[in-house]
Amino acid sequence: MSPTERSGGAGGAEAVPAVALRGVGKSFGGKAVLASVSLDIAPGSVVALLGANGAGKSTLIKILSGVHTDHSGEIRVAGEPATLQSPLAARQLGIQTVHQRIGEGIVPGLTVAENLVFEELAQQRGNPFLGGRRVLARAREIQAALGLDWSDAVLRGDVTELGVSDRQLLTLARALATRPRLLILDEPTSALSAAEAQRLFALVERMRDDGIAVLYVSHRLGEIDALADRLVVLRDGHLTEDQAKPFDWDSALRAMLAQAQEATTARPVREGGSGDDGRSGGDGMSGGDGRPGDVALSLRGVRLFEGRAPLDLDLHAGEVTGVVGLLGAGKTELARGLFGAEPFTSGAVELDGRPYAPRRPADAIRAGVHLVPEDRHADALVPGWSLARNISLPFLKSLSRLGLVQHAKEDALGRDTIDALGVVARDEHSTVEELSGGNQQKVVVGRWLARAPRVLILDEPFRGVDIGARRDIGRRARALAAEGAAVLVLSADVDEVLEVADRVVVLAAGEIHLDAHGEDARRDRVIQTISASV
Repeated sequence: MSPTERSGGAGGAEAVPAVALRGVGKSFGGKAVLASVSLDIAPGSVVALLGANGAGKSTLIKILSGVHTDHSGEIRVAGEPATLQSPLAARQLGIQTVHQRIGEGIVPGLTVAENLVFEELAQQRGNPFLGGRRVLARAREIQAALGLDWSDAVLRGDVTELGVSDRQLLTLARALATRPRLLILDEPTSALSAAEAQRLFALVERMRDDGIAVLYVSHRLGEIDALADRLVVLRDGHLTEDQAKPFDWDSALRAMLAQAQEATTARPVREGGSGDDGRSGGDGMSGGDGRPGDVALSLRGVRLFEGRAPLDLDLHAGEVTGVVGLLGAGKTELARGLFGAEPFTSGAVELDGRPYAPRRPADAIRAGVHLVPEDRHADALVPGWSLARNISLPFLKSLSRLGLVQHAKEDALGRDTIDALGVVARDEHSTVEELSGGNQQKVVVGRWLARAPRVLILDEPFRGVDIGARRDIGRRARALAAEGAAVLVLSADVDEVLEVADRVVVLAAGEIHLDAHGEDARRDRVIQTISASV
């Protein structure tokens, strides 16, 4: 069914929606991240919001939370037009959000009790300067609603003394204290134990019964199947699917992960087969100078998550291996482990037949293993620095003499990288902030291509980039493989992987569920494997 044909959930199609969006859009730097989204959330319904990384989920949540105010379209609350000009305005209209980033929901320096009653203090309900006893008494009431039993000693302690899961429970308890009209839960079980998650599920069901609307954002499809009355899918800022129970998971996953093949690069067909047992198979055909069958990087018995089976994986010279999986599959853990950012705690890795156990990124870089990280802003780019300095950062020692950077060499490296990747910039002295997202990503990729890696790992390399930049990055990845390197591309987007990879591996909860080459890695087969593994 079309996303615009359905308006109701458990609360009924004719009920006035608790919150309604009409043609809501949002752009950053000229790039649309939400495109005319229309959505009704009925009272007493649980609507699950699905989408791969970069689909626009966080932007939609921030609009509803009053964080992003300069958007197009209209928002209605209980049938009336509403202007959510701030998070406080959103809360006053009954929209409460429990964010995925737990740190956004607590105030360091205040006690646990003060954090529990913080909403009431901020809105000055009664005396804003409540005494310690009254704060403590109200905090006990709030925590009791969620079934928490923290002692007075815990309530009086600084909130930073709480563990991650307890901080998550605190933000949930505080959000529920106001009996919201709409409660937005963004990956609410990410930090909870199984028992705590079950407590949350019971609470969500109780809220639905009480007429509260819930927007539930999660990558855990089992939770959605158990809790949600309805699911909607965002992809590239567009609402692409809207289902009521019983859910068609194959259809939902296709809407979330598989895009039309418009303006994509054909994926080369490779000879040689592969099994589905988690081990690389066939002859590992090489497309470049590496000899056919050469194994550049070998993992044996590596465990990505406690309690999960260890995996074996070979990366071949001259081959692009694509690893696809949803959030929480273990893609980033695999990438960071190989790069020495978060060393593996079990198993063995070999690089060109020799033991390889990097304890920090510098070890990996020296060995020729380079990583384009998932978050370019947090982990790859230095704001305010020039493109040349950002590109040369990992290689300053080779560009220095007597401890001083030779700026002519640094600038030349910057110019060469800009030319090789087609970066649109004034020159190598431009700052990274001057560039579009796609060009920033080209800079990060170009940095790690500047010193001919033996193994290049790209974690979500196409996120937030346009199709032109995606083509350029994919072309460079394939060219590097043709020169004999092993390339590992990790993404939640099936078509992004199919577009560039010779071989596709499906990862779920740290375990390999499919390992296929060429025509064996059909889109339908990959999606069905993902669907069956969650």
